[in-house]
Amino acid sequence: MALTKNTILSHKEIEHKIRRIAYQIYESNVNETEIIIAGIESNGYVLAKKIKSQLDKISDISSTLCKVTVDKDEPTKPIKTSIKSEDYSNKSIVLIDDVLNSGSTLIYGIKHFLDVPLKQFKTAVLVNRNHKKYPVKADFKGISLSTSLFEHVHVNLSKQPYEAYLD
Repeated sequence: MALTKNTILSHKEIEHKIRRIAYQIYESNVNETEIIIAGIESNGYVLAKKIKSQLDKISDISSTLCKVTVDKDEPTKPIKTSIKSEDYSNKSIVLIDDVLNSGSTLIYGIKHFLDVPLKQFKTAVLVNRNHKKYPVKADFKGISLSTSLFEHVHVNLSKQPYEAYLD
């Protein structure tokens, strides 16, 4: 018997969530002239690129994409960013990941950016799982769902059709 996957978000729903998150980011940064869109490698970065593309369509805020590399197995290792800290100092930043599960990846990513002064710092995720070990929240989220600890959320943003599913 073949197992069927439990679809959380379809392609169309994911595109809608990306557009809605872009509008929320715009609304919270309406008085800014520049914003940094920082995506956690790999799926978070793909999501960040898609959100930046939508943001560029709906606003005249200058946005810079930043890739954030976090060792998810050892998140205390030094974090790398594709832009220098001077380039995001005193700016508004949105840190993006695909799924917020325990919160460890996001909180270590946040910690990295707190080493420089910032105007504003927000977080965005496509799927918020409500299983946090750390006191971190997503300011902008596509969907929140309560799952068991044994279930895993998969997000495919690299090829169409996009999908998020549980197994």
